[in-house]
Amino acid sequence: MGLPQPSPLRRQAPGEPPLDGPLLLGAAAGGRLASAVTASMSEVGVEVVTADEGERTYAALVYDATGIVTVDGLRSLYVFLHDSLRRLGASGRVLVLGTPPEDCVAPGEVAAQRAVEGLVRSVAKEVRRGATANLAYVAAGAETSATSTLRFFLSGRSAYVSGQAVRVRGGEVGVLEDADRPFDGRVALVTGAARGLGAAIASLLAREGARVVCLDVPAQGELLTATANDVRGIAVQLDITAVDAPRRLARHLTDRYGGVDVLVHNAGITRDKLLVNMDDKQWASVLAVNLDAQLRVNAELLAREVLRPGSRVVCLSSQSGIAGNRGQTNYAASKAGIIGMVQALAPVLGRTEGTINAVAPGFIETEMTAQMPYAAREMGRRINSLGQGGLPIDVAETVAWLARPGSGGVTGQTVRVCGQSMLGA
Repeated sequence: MGLPQPSPLRRQAPGEPPLDGPLLLGAAAGGRLASAVTASMSEVGVEVVTADEGERTYAALVYDATGIVTVDGLRSLYVFLHDSLRRLGASGRVLVLGTPPEDCVAPGEVAAQRAVEGLVRSVAKEVRRGATANLAYVAAGAETSATSTLRFFLSGRSAYVSGQAVRVRGGEVGVLEDADRPFDGRVALVTGAARGLGAAIASLLAREGARVVCLDVPAQGELLTATANDVRGIAVQLDITAVDAPRRLARHLTDRYGGVDVLVHNAGITRDKLLVNMDDKQWASVLAVNLDAQLRVNAELLAREVLRPGSRVVCLSSQSGIAGNRGQTNYAASKAGIIGMVQALAPVLGRTEGTINAVAPGFIETEMTAQMPYAAREMGRRINSLGQGGLPIDVAETVAWLARPGSGGVTGQTVRVCGQSMLGA
């Protein structure tokens, strides 16, 4: 059709290094994260360069902006990117590290740190050839909690995540995890696991060491069994909207495993209609599966202490929950509600060093999106900074990052996996 072809994205493959070239590290005077970046990335085999070597091409550009406390100080970040951005390689990574503006006191420092976010989101729209740009606000005292986040954004795991700003605070890090098998000895429950995103999430968690309990409705029994067999996990057929489903699930997890370490709320349905044409059943069924079931399961697992200390809960939201979507008032409401639920439960999980976060996918290449009309499908794919749709593995990688034991500093947040979609930006 003569449409421009997007740049291929470098995704993480087992056994490959996180970056395919050196990382150039810059820092503002007074920055506090350069040593943490050097240590965490050198440990996984990345060459960290602190003095620009002229014509060299870099796989990643990292700038520690935590020392910026004035508007004038922003110039150091501008100069660093101005001089190096043209030498960022294909599928390169730009990562800027700042201090959460809400933690700053002086108006000038608050303004400067907030300005960094605008700059990074704009850089994400300017980089080319499959490159991304993101911002991690790391609170003072949380330097050792940032490793998991650094390694996610500075690798092929974040191939379809761009223009995001996340916050890292001083959560429990625990024992230093195995970079390749962080879920060894852990039990993970994935709902809606029979196919699509759920199957991809189950597969990745299992590959990285988790014992995965795959849950879906009885009608998906054959596909569910196939997924569970593939990941050497356990299949559980259960309608999570049933009145007694939370109690039965809690009892199963307690009796079989003594609890659960990772809970991924992936189950969801759509019943699209314009609001004026939507009947009660279409409205209620989507809210029941996508939101109410998650609330009831969380409440039961928390009340019965099935979620172990340090547990990770990851909930699938959607771009529609942020931007809204014509014909999806029920779906968008349920996915926006998930963001609210995550924010409300973060302090509750935090009492036992647990976390809860949401992942909001944009256009992901699945069986469902393959059925869309051609024009709508192409538009959905291309209205983002990377000019293409994501893959289920992109969502799975983001879920796995938030589920890692080392991600205890990230909670109550929503991370978009959308290639920096123009919708809801």
